[in-house]
Amino acid sequence: MKKSAGFAAAVLIAVLSGCAKPPLKQATVFFPPAPAPPRIQYLTSFSGQRDVEEESAFRKFIFGETAAQKLDKPYGVAIFDGKIYVCDTNQTVFVFDLRARAFGPLKGAKDKGRLIQPLNISIEADGTKYVADPVRGQVVAFDRNDEYLRAYGTPGTWKPVDAVALAGWLYVADIQHGIVQVFDKKSGEIVRIIGNKGEPGQRLNLPTNLAFDREGRLHVSDVGRFQVVTYDRDGEYAGSTGKLGNNPGHFARPRGIGLDREDRLYAVDASFNNVQIFNSQGQLLLFFGAGERGPGSLLLPAKVVVDYDNISLFRKYAGPDFELEYLVIVTSQFGERLVNVFGYGKDKGASYPSDEEIRRQLLERRQQEFREPAAADPGAVVPPARPAAQ
Repeated sequence: MKKSAGFAAAVLIAVLSGCAKPPLKQATVFFPPAPAPPRIQYLTSFSGQRDVEEESAFRKFIFGETAAQKLDKPYGVAIFDGKIYVCDTNQTVFVFDLRARAFGPLKGAKDKGRLIQPLNISIEADGTKYVADPVRGQVVAFDRNDEYLRAYGTPGTWKPVDAVALAGWLYVADIQHGIVQVFDKKSGEIVRIIGNKGEPGQRLNLPTNLAFDREGRLHVSDVGRFQVVTYDRDGEYAGSTGKLGNNPGHFARPRGIGLDREDRLYAVDASFNNVQIFNSQGQLLLFFGAGERGPGSLLLPAKVVVDYDNISLFRKYAGPDFELEYLVIVTSQFGERLVNVFGYGKDKGASYPSDEEIRRQLLERRQQEFREPAAADPGAVVPPARPAAQ
């Protein structure tokens, strides 16, 4: 009897102390690939509960392996105060709490805050969150503590697919009417419409994603135009980036967009399975991701966000000589890695070309590979059309 008890105790101790497997070491993935100096490193990814929560060995021993909750089909993503918020279009908004190592649905997304098909999420500096839900037909706001605040818009009259706040206004992409509706955040009243005036080339068609640059200009990803369209602070057309095509700098299925503090534009293309980076003049600098299965690959990517505030949580994943400047988070709708975290930075002590030199080198490579004239720059901003001289 004593031998049986001793054997059971030994097994239990072994289970508690030794059954957890160490994390697999993965290859370091940089973009662009060597011999070019690296600018983007794939850091890590999240797809569900097991990526942040570790089931105890004791629980496994007693109850066996339990099913972990996972994302199904993510689209929008945002990060705030150590938490990654992901819009799962087949479920709800899920939260990866990286500090508490917890995973679960958005607390306020019930009763009045219930979501039907959350598509995109953005977060203000004070922690207010805006979730665009085209099936519910509203933009639903949640506070810093993830509690329900209010909803914008009248269900059944439009299809909001993205919402971003600036100052006292809330800008919402309405894919049903091909416009951006601007709400007063306090009153909820519509104060402006963007994208429905001017020449045909200055109007929106199927706007899907929004982002602001540091000057307050609004950038709109338009899947109907195969471009990112820019409007100034007064809502006037200011130009466009990209065009329909299958070469670098072109778009086939443009989706999420984001901007860094240098006004570099990050633009997702779901057909190319990559993210293209353009300078502030709309000229292509580089791209990253690929439609494969390994780390750093993207499979039907949807949204991209740039973040400077949570670098410390991911520095441990960076290469020993790679200094992170900010994070780039990209969702994939399929595959094993659904929320992908990349780092933008530089190798210590390495010499890097300027953005202009990178652009020139890219054009030279394109001229050799595609036999295009060096002056052809598919990513360049197209300025507003001017009336012909009378």
